[in-house]
Amino acid sequence: MDSCQQCDQCDHGEEQYCRNGRTDSYNSPDRIDGELTRGGYAKHLIAREEFVLKMPDGLDVAKAAPLLCAGITTYSPLRTWGVKQGSRVGVIGLGGLGHMGVKIAAAMGAHVTMISRTPDKQQDAAELGAHAFLLSTDAEEMARAADCFDLIIDTVPVDHDINPYMPLLDIDGTLVLVGQVGPIGQPTTLPLIFGRRRIAGSLIGGIAETQEMLDFCAEHGVLPDVEMIRMDQINEAFDRLDRSDVRYRFVIDMASLEAAA
Repeated sequence: MDSCQQCDQCDHGEEQYCRNGRTDSYNSPDRIDGELTRGGYAKHLIAREEFVLKMPDGLDVAKAAPLLCAGITTYSPLRTWGVKQGSRVGVIGLGGLGHMGVKIAAAMGAHVTMISRTPDKQQDAAELGAHAFLLSTDAEEMARAADCFDLIIDTVPVDHDINPYMPLLDIDGTLVLVGQVGPIGQPTTLPLIFGRRRIAGSLIGGIAETQEMLDFCAEHGVLPDVEMIRMDQINEAFDRLDRSDVRYRFVIDMASLEAAA
């Protein structure tokens, strides 16, 4: 990743919102030579010192890798909206992002509720640290949960209707979208106006906040649930992703690239 290092957002430590365009770690033109970045598929990475992070002692490097994606994507909105001991946080969707949202929010001291369309995720949610489970397809459960959350992290990665979730927020509550990049169902303004509620979005975090996230996860023992795969298993991994057959992140063993060669 890279940024201009000169605009107001870079000065504020929010390089992900660089006014002059950030360089992403994958499939993004390099600011120097214009070559596309390859992220985790690259054998070597070159970065300016402002974008180098320190891996805390005791943090398993393999399991820490997804923290730089799912970890910071969920940590940043939790910090931005001031989650602390006793905050009431809902997490929609128990996947790669959602399971980290549950773990990190719980480590911050929040009361965490997993919100899901199907009941089969309830046991997993509890094991990950969720204190409660809300079945979004049960109208009575949803009605009882009205005004119960200060913050809801929506990790659903496809077009979906957010209207059923808005009444769950208390006054001044916020629904933060971190999954779907693109259209969502037409929202109604009624719960926004009558409850002073908000819909917001969030994109990863700055370098300083990412380091803070790594240190926090090391201190609290927060790591993603991962499955290590070889380089020659990538296509199989994509097929499994289509079937939702992963709990909850794949990590590529880069040593297998040399073995394959």
